[in-house]
Amino acid sequence: MMRRIRDEHRIGVEQARWREIYARRLLVTDFLVLAWVVFGVQIAWFGFDSTNVAFSQNVGDLAVSYTAISIIVLAAWMVYLQIYGTRGYRVIGTGTQEYRLLADATIRLFGSVAIIAFLFRIDFARGYILIAFPLGLLVLIFSRWMWRQWLGVKRAQGTFTSRVVLVGSIASVVHIARELNSRPQAGYQVVGVCLPNGHLDVDASDLHVPVLGDLDGVLSALRTSSADTVVITSADSLPPQRVRELSWSLEPGKQHLVVAPSLVDIGGPRIHTRPVAGLPLIHVETPRYDGGKRFAKRAFDVMSSGLGILILLPVLGLLAMVVRLNSAGPVLFRQERIGYHGENFRMLKFRSMVVDAEARLAALQAAERDKGNRVMFKMKDDPRITSVGRFLRRYSLDELPQLFNVFAGSMSLVGPRPPLQAEVEQYEQHVHRRFLVKPGVTGLWQVSGRSNLSWEDTVRLDLYYVENWSITGDLVILWKTVRAVFAREGAY
Repeated sequence: MMRRIRDEHRIGVEQARWREIYARRLLVTDFLVLAWVVFGVQIAWFGFDSTNVAFSQNVGDLAVSYTAISIIVLAAWMVYLQIYGTRGYRVIGTGTQEYRLLADATIRLFGSVAIIAFLFRIDFARGYILIAFPLGLLVLIFSRWMWRQWLGVKRAQGTFTSRVVLVGSIASVVHIARELNSRPQAGYQVVGVCLPNGHLDVDASDLHVPVLGDLDGVLSALRTSSADTVVITSADSLPPQRVRELSWSLEPGKQHLVVAPSLVDIGGPRIHTRPVAGLPLIHVETPRYDGGKRFAKRAFDVMSSGLGILILLPVLGLLAMVVRLNSAGPVLFRQERIGYHGENFRMLKFRSMVVDAEARLAALQAAERDKGNRVMFKMKDDPRITSVGRFLRRYSLDELPQLFNVFAGSMSLVGPRPPLQAEVEQYEQHVHRRFLVKPGVTGLWQVSGRSNLSWEDTVRLDLYYVENWSITGDLVILWKTVRAVFAREGAY
């Protein structure tokens, strides 16, 4: 018994310190990365004699060397990263906020340097400045990404996480617990729940989370489980006075209170908190699909697909020849799909199946299969796929001709999956919102499991994209697509 108590106390101490431990490691890495970039660019631009090269303008009566300038820039960069909270535990681990803060801090530092140079008439070497800042930002982002991979592994092992006690109704607790447990990389480890009646229903017996008490025993549950975070999943049984008293009773700086609003699949940029008369009102912006954002997305699609076609033209020619020699039939497979605003378009792919694949589909739909879902037909070992087609599908090479669809305007690089007419006929009314944006060559569906996903998960991911799309989000999905292609999970 005493050993168990000591182990729980040790776990609680380690969990309480993980934020500062991780922040210190990021601090050291940031310093080393920026020192390498700043002094590396100085040496590359001026050579190893740069310490003896005086600054071209005198600041008062003082001549400053570029080595001193590099030290000042390095120190200022570290200060800006701290000011903008780039190492805060609320932004690390998941999402794009950490990367946006890195970019904000770097851009503002660059602006400050430009203003100071203008006011004091300091004649910086432009190449030194124009190389150091973009390169430093790229290397910073890459180092943070590397740390994020390491942190994800640690969190999957149950360390470097916030130990969470959920408080609320049974339905809300079950929903939040399952969502957090399915995403350990988010950094919230559910160690117990507190419910109004003090026990779980039979329907939630598969949750495998201990009930630590009722709503009056939250503080005792925190001590018992060595938890550091309370998440209120619903306020049905917790009036405002009870929530306020609970927040007062938590230990400042060591125990945290989180309130999970009843907002599902809404991206962070659309959510704004505004205090009004002491009430933390949450404003949710209505998604917009026109104006500058749509123009930027189309411009990005045209430039990226055009460049991709030019670069991949030899590869496209080689794949076309291989498909033609492998089996009888056309090189390209043209299929009617439903796109933007429900309009039909012909989607292009390299043919990966036998010529009579559509005619053999009905017989396969009646057969038992271990993959796919009730709307989208997928079969892991589909007998209609040719030998070359199986290779093309494994690495998604059959979808490269869709770059021409993107360039022509019927598709986008990133968007919901383009469905067949037969699939659309089975849609519920709310699913038609996926036609508010153009279908994509890749999307959240492709980078989150592809054919292994259920129909409900596929719809949820597509609608989340429609409601929250942004250029930054598209770039993240494109990066994840590369990883998903090489992982080959769910590709058949």
